[in-house]
Amino acid sequence: QVQLVESGGGLVQAGSSLTLFCAASGITFSGRHVGWFRQAPGKEREFVAATTWSGSTLYADSVKGRFTISRDNAKNTVSLQMNSLNPEDTAIYYCATTNGRYQVIVGLTATQNYAYWGQGTQVTVSS
Repeated sequence: QVQLVESGGGLVQAGSSLTLFCAASGITFSGRHVGWFRQAPGKEREFVAATTWSGSTLYADSVKGRFTISRDNAKNTVSLQMNSLNPEDTAIYYCATTNGRYQVIVGLTATQNYAYWGQGTQVTVSS
């Protein structure tokens, strides 16, 4: 029933840009926190960015100033614009959303606080 589908990944050169998209079905992003996480080979899944149901945004220090998360509740989508990409950004990128609605803004960087996950989209940045 619930499905999150990421798209927009690809192979790019360092310094270039990509925009990832997350489309949801069977669940509404409205009223829920939505996050982007990434996982590189041999590393744990890490927080990238999140947008809260109230419109606030949070970013990992490693992507601040380079990435922008945004939502379109009418389209039930969330995007992640990534600029100035570097090889350290290479990973599978996942979008995720919380089970509850209108939750207090807390724990947005923790994977365990997100109930639904997409299958991921690969981003590879060459040097």
